[in-house]
Amino acid sequence: MSDPLLLTPGPLTTSATVKQAMLHDWGSRDAAFIAMNRRVRKRLVSLADGEGTHVCVPVQGSGTFAVEAAIGTLVPREGKLLVLVNGAYGRRMVQIARIIGRACTSIETAEDVPVSPEALDGALAADVAISHVAVVQCETTSGLLNPIEAVAAVCARHGRKLLIDAMSAFGALPLEARQTPFDALMASSNKCLEGVPGMGFVIVRKDSLQAAEGNAHSLSLDLFAQWRGFEQNDQWRFTPPTHVIAAFDQALDEHAAEGGVAGRGARYRRNMHILLEGMAAYGFESLLPAALQAPIIVTFRMPADPRFVFDAFYDGLRQRGYVIYPGKLTVADSFRIGCIGRLGEAEMRGAVAAVGEMLNELRVRSGAPHQGEGLVA
Repeated sequence: MSDPLLLTPGPLTTSATVKQAMLHDWGSRDAAFIAMNRRVRKRLVSLADGEGTHVCVPVQGSGTFAVEAAIGTLVPREGKLLVLVNGAYGRRMVQIARIIGRACTSIETAEDVPVSPEALDGALAADVAISHVAVVQCETTSGLLNPIEAVAAVCARHGRKLLIDAMSAFGALPLEARQTPFDALMASSNKCLEGVPGMGFVIVRKDSLQAAEGNAHSLSLDLFAQWRGFEQNDQWRFTPPTHVIAAFDQALDEHAAEGGVAGRGARYRRNMHILLEGMAAYGFESLLPAALQAPIIVTFRMPADPRFVFDAFYDGLRQRGYVIYPGKLTVADSFRIGCIGRLGEAEMRGAVAAVGEMLNELRVRSGAPHQGEGLVA
């Protein structure tokens, strides 16, 4: 095995054919590359069921670039953003808003608790200055799936605009504009769409984007200007990540061949069940109950056995060809194992077996955490 398997929330393991798509050079003004841009943008709008109402605006950089572009372009300078926070990525949106000078408030719940539509309802009723709401669909700090449909319904009832960070879920979990009204959805070329990192994108209501001319705090992250350029000539304003886009075009072919959102999500759910069952057999406990767990990444509590040393555990798995993720919780020791990327049942069973080998090597009898361990709000 030349490359380890990445059991992470991204970057992640990609197919050989996605990698091969990057072996060619593209001129950014070439007709074939321009057609590729057009095709990718159209496909992404279709995945979000946004034909006729939404447009896709890609930006160079990671998914966070797309999140910052959306907040900076769509929230007016005189507007106010409310962020629903239950993890690092919600907190990041608060940080972005404050750095770029947008008024911002937040409602925070614990990292193992979904955001509260009821609290949102009360906040919107109490503060008419709030123009936009932002929420993370799948908070990969814990692997928790937030109640996006209920949040969208509250925003619609109050006439406020909703921005959804769908970074870790888009392409595997349903999010359709006609069912879950949103002003903008932010995601990226890797994660559940299984391309490579380097391009973020925003699927945004066309009328909202048109109304946002002049809002942006940044030249390069101005979604309106970026969209206007694509509308004029299907070209990027600045040098595009050509190889990333070519790989993404191939990845979208493979996504469609797998059965789209339903097919991709089904494979990830099978991966998750294999992981949960295998780790439970070793005594490990996952952070979240089944009702809150998204099939994206699973957080496990650290074992109580003092012989369990995470760095040694991580290094041993890496030597066996599996890369996992440290924990990101602020109030509980944990580590994370992802279910996404070009992985299937055989790879997940191999990863679980490698965990067993490492427990034996470390002489850890059980992965069980301390009794009564839990998050503290």
